[in-house]
Amino acid sequence: MALSSMTGFARSHGISGPYAWAWELKSVNAKGLEVRLRLPSGWDVAENAGRAKSAEMLSRGTVQGTLTVTREGLAPVVRVNEEILSAVIATMRDLAKRIEASPPSLDGILGMKGVVEIVDQDESEQERSAAEAAVIAGFTVALEALAKMRQHEGVALGNLLTTRLDEIAKLTARAEAVPGRQPEAIKARLAEQIATILGNSDRFDGDRLHQEALLMASKADIREELDRLVAHVAQARSLLKQGGAVGRRLDFLSQELHRESNTLCSKANDLDLTNIGLELKTVVEQFREQVQNLE
Repeated sequence: MALSSMTGFARSHGISGPYAWAWELKSVNAKGLEVRLRLPSGWDVAENAGRAKSAEMLSRGTVQGTLTVTREGLAPVVRVNEEILSAVIATMRDLAKRIEASPPSLDGILGMKGVVEIVDQDESEQERSAAEAAVIAGFTVALEALAKMRQHEGVALGNLLTTRLDEIAKLTARAEAVPGRQPEAIKARLAEQIATILGNSDRFDGDRLHQEALLMASKADIREELDRLVAHVAQARSLLKQGGAVGRRLDFLSQELHRESNTLCSKANDLDLTNIGLELKTVVEQFREQVQNLE
């Protein structure tokens, strides 16, 4: 399966009878899948269908969708409100009996508020049903385009993550080969530190000296950290090759890589190893940031 990012954008639009509709979708990072749809009044039929289709095609990300619908190409309908017109005429006739005035004109009567109404044509149930089906199908089209864009970005993101893993692997190999990790170098440092302890103490405690030597040796040993770094890199490569929704698992591995690089730095008692550890922490943090965009 292909890798996918969690960011993307897509549109779809169409016409069904007198209805013109358009979808606009965008997605951003999130821990899970969240679908937020903004629909015009009366078009809630697209809500459940949109959520179900999103859950079917996507695993993570906040998807924001906006639907716009307009009715076009319809001639307005002019209606005369017979009740109001009758009441207006009756009132005028009554007033004509009491006062002298010019007879009312037709345009004057029709211009009175409420006498004439201009409304849209009544909706056809068949046209409305067809438009709803078209809107739901249009959401699927937009969602497929969004998923395709996310996959396209996922390919680029996968290449970046692979590059970061290559850098981590090279730094791990460099740490492995640091001269200060050789037994002779460790033995020399231990001898120097023991001599310092003996020189600063008037009492010689063989047991304490033995314990200090063991503690120094354990602190200098980064074998386990290097082995775990190699194992984590191999597992991350396997997940990238596997593809699909592996973002959460890679995020967990990035935390493990971060922990091992921190431990390596804290154990380093050699300048070269310290510099490698600091560089390793920087690359691991870059890897961790980029993983946050992966589905």
